[in-house]
Amino acid sequence: MSRADTESLIRDYYSAFNAGDGEGFLALLSEDVIHDINQGGREKGKKAFAAFLDRMNRSYEEQIVDLAVMVNDSGSRAAAEFIVLGKYLKTDAGLPPAMGQTYRLPAGAFFEVEDGRIARISNFYNLQDWLKQVGA
Repeated sequence: MSRADTESLIRDYYSAFNAGDGEGFLALLSEDVIHDINQGGREKGKKAFAAFLDRMNRSYEEQIVDLAVMVNDSGSRAAAEFIVLGKYLKTDAGLPPAMGQTYRLPAGAFFEVEDGRIARISNFYNLQDWLKQVGA
């Protein structure tokens, strides 16, 4: 893929996320996508990613803003930096109680792209900052 195609793919990924378009979101991923969860494990496969997304959608309402996308020359790798505007709706396992707290969290992600699809997503944000914002 070209740099421009990869940038469009990553922007489409976040646009689908912001629109709550789960099907459109998942269609951008390879079947064996690797997902590195912030301060967590590594999951593999679109099915695992869909389950993760369902859990996130139950506990959080989020929008991505101030998106910046950077792509290498071959279009095979990309990075994104953004702000997550969120609301903590339902208590997530192992985290503080949810009471509708809002948060504004700087975050980033790294991507590998293969055959026009996202093959790896590694997300990063400051968990301690999030915990402070939700009153933990």
